[in-house]
Amino acid sequence: MILLFRVLSWLPLWLLHGIGWGLGWLVFALSPSYRRRFVANLQQAGFQSSQCRGAIGQAGQLVTELPRLWFGRPVRIDWEGAHYIEQALAAGRGIVFLTPHLGSFEVTAQAYAARYGSIQPITVLFRPSRQPRLRALVASARMRPGLQAAPTTLAGVKQLIKSLRQGQSVGLLPDQVPPSGLGVWAPFFGSEAYTMTLSARLVQQTGAAVLLAWGERLAWGRGYTVHVQPLNTPLPSEPQAAATAINQAMEQVIATCPQQYLWGYARYKQPRQEAL
Repeated sequence: MILLFRVLSWLPLWLLHGIGWGLGWLVFALSPSYRRRFVANLQQAGFQSSQCRGAIGQAGQLVTELPRLWFGRPVRIDWEGAHYIEQALAAGRGIVFLTPHLGSFEVTAQAYAARYGSIQPITVLFRPSRQPRLRALVASARMRPGLQAAPTTLAGVKQLIKSLRQGQSVGLLPDQVPPSGLGVWAPFFGSEAYTMTLSARLVQQTGAAVLLAWGERLAWGRGYTVHVQPLNTPLPSEPQAAATAINQAMEQVIATCPQQYLWGYARYKQPRQEAL
């Protein structure tokens, strides 16, 4: 698997994105359950199909760009809002980056590590694959200077807290459904969604700054633009209120580019029965 990804990493980004666009439409056409979930989530959020039709192909691009991002030559990265990061770094604060399933969330942490990792490393939370081969692939691909990965285990959470207390940064996907017992039900685009409480707890326990970040995928393989903005309201101390505030912030970010959101993600599913 690693060898295959290394071979694919030599392909130009525009070609990988072209293949991904076709893959996204193929899955949409062949999987009725995926198609129903995609359409239902889109309608729940109040968007028209014409606004988000591009998200079908973008979902495939999310997969096919991985060989290049993990093993290939650096891609072009533009920044919008980088001064918010620099302000937090100058203040000596740890940073909690909140990134929805929007655009290329893989490139966001990589871009930070390349630009700021030597000053303040970042640790990202990820869910290990249940397949040993994929687990080894992801572990080898994500580790790089200035960037570490922490699994969704108790040890991984402790690693995040330790990093923040050392003035470092962490990255999470707060619209990812956590295991049962590790979240609360909070509205997301008008419907109750099981939402992690970890991101708010990290901020409350460490006093870290909170920044919203996402990587916009540019057309024709021209690279990416990483968008950064502050969370404009302090997080409430009560877990459900904090989860609601974070969901609202994610909604606002998604609304800036709904054609790159992963609408096929099962955001409203029941949490699995396991604990950290």
